[in-house]
Parts: sequence; C-alpha cells; structure tokens
Amino acid sequence: MKRRALAGLLAIGMAASLAACGGSKQTSTTAAASSAAETKAAASSEAASTAAATEAASSQAESQAAKKDYEPVTVRVAYMPNMGSAASLFVGIDQGYFAEYGITVEPAEFQGGPAEITAMASGDIDISQIGHGAHALCIEGQAKIFQMDTTTSLADEVVANKAHGIEKAEDLKGKTIAVASGTSSEIILHQVLAKAGLTDKDVNLVEMAVDGMTTAMVANQIDACATWSPNTVTLKNALGDNYLSLGSNKDFLDQAIFPSSYITTDKYASEHKDVLVRFAAALDKAHDYRAAHTEETAKALAKKLDAPEDTMLASIKEGDWETITQVAGDMDAIKKIYETQQNVFIANGRIKDKVDTNNYVMYDVMKDGYDLYSQNK
Repeated sequence: MKRRALAGLLAIGMAASLAACGGSKQTSTTAAASSAAETKAAASSEAASTAAATEAASSQAESQAAKKDYEPVTVRVAYMPNMGSAASLFVGIDQGYFAEYGITVEPAEFQGGPAEITAMASGDIDISQIGHGAHALCIEGQAKIFQMDTTTSLADEVVANKAHGIEKAEDLKGKTIAVASGTSSEIILHQVLAKAGLTDKDVNLVEMAVDGMTTAMVANQIDACATWSPNTVTLKNALGDNYLSLGSNKDFLDQAIFPSSYITTDKYASEHKDVLVRFAAALDKAHDYRAAHTEETAKALAKKLDAPEDTMLASIKEGDWETITQVAGDMDAIKKIYETQQNVFIANGRIKDKVDTNNYVMYDVMKDGYDLYSQNK
C-alpha cells in the first residue's frame, strides 16, 4: 500500500517537473502538456488511492473474519486470595481477555481447592483455580482439568516459630502443626516430615484454615504451620527473627513438580465445552501479560484483594510465570507435567494406583484454546 501511494506521488512529481521544463516560448504547447500531465497525474493518484482503499478494506475484512461473535456467557469462578491463584483470573478480567471471547466472569473467593471442588459439585461454582494438592481429587474423578495455570508453584512453605524451641525439622516432633487438608502445603509438610525421619504420628496435626493458622501463629497458639504466600510474608513480618522456614516447594523440585490448574465438573465440561475453549484462550493471553508485567499484576491484584501492596509484591517469586508461556500448545510437555505430578501423589501414598491422565485432563480443550488464542494474537 505504501508503494502504491509512493508511486502516485512520484507520478505527480514527474508531471510537475515536465511542465516546468517547457519554458515561456511554447506557452500553448506547455499548457497542453501541463494539462495532460495533470490529468495523467490525477488519474494515477486516483488509481493509487483506490488501490490503497481496496487493500485497507481487504485487510479490515480479514481482521473481522478472524474475529467471531461469541454467544455471551457468565461464568462463576473460584479463586484463592494470593498471587499464584488469582493473578491470571484478574488479569483476564482487567485486560478484557475474557470479554473478548464473550465471557463475563463472576469471581468468588475461597480458602482452598477442596472447598472449591465441593462448591462446584453443589452447582454454586462453574470453574475453579486449584493448587497442586487438590489435583489428587481430579485424579480420583471429582473434577476435570481443562487448562494449566502454572507449571509449578513456589508458594507453599512449612513455617515454625523458633521461640518454641524449633531450630530444624527434627524439632517438630511432639509439636502442634496447623494444616489445611488436601492443599499443596500439606504435601510439602509431608515431604518435610519424611526428610526429617518423622511421620504424622510424631506430631500433633490440627486442621485449620490458612487465615486462621496465621492468626494462631502470631498469637503463639501453635508451633508451626503448613501455609502459603502471601500468608508467609505476613508471618515473616510478624515473627521477625523467630520466623523459620523448614521447607518449601523449591526444596523438592528435584523430586516433584507442583502445577496449578483451572478445573470444572464433568457436567459443565460436557455441556459447555465451547465456553471452556474460549476461557482457556483468554487465560493464554493472561499468562503472557502476567509474565511480562509481573509487578504491575501484583499491584493491581493487591487492590482487587484489598491486600497490602508490599505484601503482594513480596510474593511475586511464589510462581514460575514464564514456563507456561513457553509450553502452551505443546501437549506432550503438558502431559509430562501432569504425569510427573501424579507420580508425586503415588510416591507419598495419596493416590494408590496409576490413572491415565486423559481420564481427568482435557488436553483437547487446552489445544483448541491455544489455537484460538494463536488466531487472535
């Protein structure tokens, strides 16, 4: 288009140059030549403009053809109030990625994956974002995974209060530890205990919601807890020098991987597959933004969750935000991650028998979502 416009301008320039070279002695000839040149230039310019307009219209038509009028749908989505769980969801909302695919999201805050799955089963929630621990429930058939959110979480940690006579993991023997069953942090606690030569029977485990265990730790009501960010940041500020990390996801990456995912029920998946594909495509876009604008994402999320900005910024390192953008669309790589994850559950006894990941992971939705995202980059 630029070349055609340039050709039109050159034609006008050449006509003007020829007219100027005629001189005053050949007035009538010059006038005729000038008139002819102007006519030719005008025709050339008009042709160039027409061609440019045609090309622009063609380009616009192709762009409109690439887009689709999606049937509007409202989806109720559960998340947990931390960077690892809520970031991609709120990026998708704020940046208009869900709206681009005709989706209106109604976010709902929960304190853990198992509670989210219960809410889905009762029909109160359509889609949930879960951490590593709740994937065991998917393996058992309670939910379907349709999109990976991160390839591994780094948010979970076992924290102890040094003032309670704890200097190392072995010192947990006989101590009271708060844990939320079925969560990723529970998995890390089992890893920490096993490494120290301890089992659940050697400690006093107390079931507690994650926000409750933060309060209990600060009030000296428990000795340790299996928690996750940003609660770890809050505890670090509250306990000061008495804050002791006994282990986190990072300490076991050579043995395990801890992906997070978006899930739904069998019923919703069978009735709304198209919605899941669109939702997955919007998440692929959100993943790109989250990786490229991590600090901005954390700041915006702090406002959404009514959390201190410095606390949210301090929790940026709780996830691997980049790798998911690199493996998106590569179903072999995605499948390997879920197979490796299942091996972790089998190794620690949470899952007894191996299950084909195709039974609970909707790889077709992931692939279709990625293809849709690729068409609309």
